[in-house]
Amino acid sequence: MTGTTTRPTGPEQLRSRIAAELDRTRARTALLTEAVDEADLTRQHSPLMSPLVWDLAHVGNQEELWLVRDVGGREPVRRDIDELYDAFKQPRRDRPALPLLPPQEARAYLLTVRDKVLDLLDRVAFTERPLVADGFAFGMIVQHEQQHDETMLATHQLRAGPAVLHAPPPPEPTVRVDGEVLVPAGEFTMGTDTDPWALDNERPAHRVHLPAYVIDAAPVTNGRYREFIADGGYDDPRWWSPAGWRHRREAELVAPMHWRRDGDGWAYRRFGRWAPVRDDEPVVHVCYHEARAYAAWAGKRLPTEAEWEKAARWDPASGRSRRYPWGDDDPTAEHANLGQRHLWPAPVGAYPAGASPLGVHQLIGDVWEWTSTPFRGHPGFTAFPYREYSEVFFGDDHRVLRGGSFGTDRVACRGTFRNWDFPIRRQIFSGFRCARDARPEESQP
Repeated sequence: MTGTTTRPTGPEQLRSRIAAELDRTRARTALLTEAVDEADLTRQHSPLMSPLVWDLAHVGNQEELWLVRDVGGREPVRRDIDELYDAFKQPRRDRPALPLLPPQEARAYLLTVRDKVLDLLDRVAFTERPLVADGFAFGMIVQHEQQHDETMLATHQLRAGPAVLHAPPPPEPTVRVDGEVLVPAGEFTMGTDTDPWALDNERPAHRVHLPAYVIDAAPVTNGRYREFIADGGYDDPRWWSPAGWRHRREAELVAPMHWRRDGDGWAYRRFGRWAPVRDDEPVVHVCYHEARAYAAWAGKRLPTEAEWEKAARWDPASGRSRRYPWGDDDPTAEHANLGQRHLWPAPVGAYPAGASPLGVHQLIGDVWEWTSTPFRGHPGFTAFPYREYSEVFFGDDHRVLRGGSFGTDRVACRGTFRNWDFPIRRQIFSGFRCARDARPEESQP
């Protein structure tokens, strides 16, 4: 539904949209799992990640649990595998030892489940109960599969061996983007009550007042980050929190993940191919601790989650919060680097059509952006439809990331979408931008 608003005009249009999203998402899943041979599909490429074949059957199992059994009220297809594909009962490091469905059986299982779901889609009424209102349950399952597709893409980045994924390079910059943007003091609406497929942690909408602050006009680039490395940033505990410094030493961090020295410079391994680090691309594969240390070295800090969202959504002309920086229409290829269309971040200045009204660029796509905020529910949060999606992760152990990456699909990315992870994680497609408090002379009207 590229380039259109989010709410279809009637049930038949909604059915068509859901069918298209289910089909488009499954095609991506097939691409990621058919690009490798059976040995690579069943191998664990990192203890941080599942074997690809586990993700494959897991998305089918979730589709069966929520759509076939719950929404449809039908008999189970494979009740015997529920525990195998329960992400809370089976830690990632242990999944290779489980009696997982072999690839051919997993694919047949997904086909059986999908046939039942499409039959259900032809009959379901979208106003029966909150779970199915506006097609929410179907949207939740599409987003769940796309989230696992991004996880599988990260697994591909970790696998050894020759390249198997291919995509054109991202577009070149068309405008120069540098410096900072002032966001004036005042209230804005954070979160949403109106997006029909928004997940529970994006709700409810609420008013937040922020003092004036300044935020980077673009994500921190490789070139800027290389200056931090060259200045001894990884060797100076002044820039690191106690926990960050401890992790830097224990993990022996010296540069972003997938970087290596290349003569006087650096090279970066992208899905089986080595290439020189390009200075104008957003830095990717850094953890929260690295991002925080860079910000301190630069005399700044990471933005709070509310600061990030105001910069991304607030329209000073109308005072309202948009769905995306550019407006309420869904992303197109002109707005953002999303959906595995490219296999690395686009150079800064490549998406002027995606800028916010204040002139902040590339807030959506390219890299997930670390914020300083621990993951918690918005005021008035209610878990829906199950606690295990969000609520069980609330607390100081996780930091919020915003904005999506080049591997995030458009259906699982919007100005209110919230991601979270442990501060030490960097196998994800994570980068950041900096912020700081506005000086008194800057905040004067």
